[in-house]
Amino acid sequence: MLFERYYPDGYARNAYAIDYKDLYNRGYRGIIFDIDNTLVPHDAPATAKAALLVRKLKKTGFRVMIVSNNKEPRVRSFAQGVNGGYVFRAGKPGRRGYLEAVDKMGLARERVIVIGDQLFTDIWGANRSGLHSLLVGRISFREPPHIHLKRVLEWPIRLAYRLRSLKV
Repeated sequence: MLFERYYPDGYARNAYAIDYKDLYNRGYRGIIFDIDNTLVPHDAPATAKAALLVRKLKKTGFRVMIVSNNKEPRVRSFAQGVNGGYVFRAGKPGRRGYLEAVDKMGLARERVIVIGDQLFTDIWGANRSGLHSLLVGRISFREPPHIHLKRVLEWPIRLAYRLRSLKV
């Protein structure tokens, strides 16, 4: 089907509601996160909640990378705030940023999962890179206009994904 390239491997209400122990038990050892509206509201700094999540993930045995299309100051600051590695100006949905993150983690692609809130960047980029993907609901509705436009364009794909999921 036309939309399948945008379909995630799974969905969660938000990044903080994921059963990470289940992901670990399923063999994942690396997690790539988007920042804006995945871990914090758009343009927000790293929070104690995000830092605690990354700390728990590392304690579990995960390697954690932040992959973002933002410029280095934003991404570096956030990554330092949560104590994670990062790739800035990743060019999502292109493959380069994802593959660079996988390389930095030193893991095979099948052991890495991407978690993000947007189909056209996070999920499509993960899928194009041969990585598993998990779509999460956005944290905040405050976003720049160009992101709102992408959200409107995502709706038919999200609907098709939900309808396909009901048939299974």
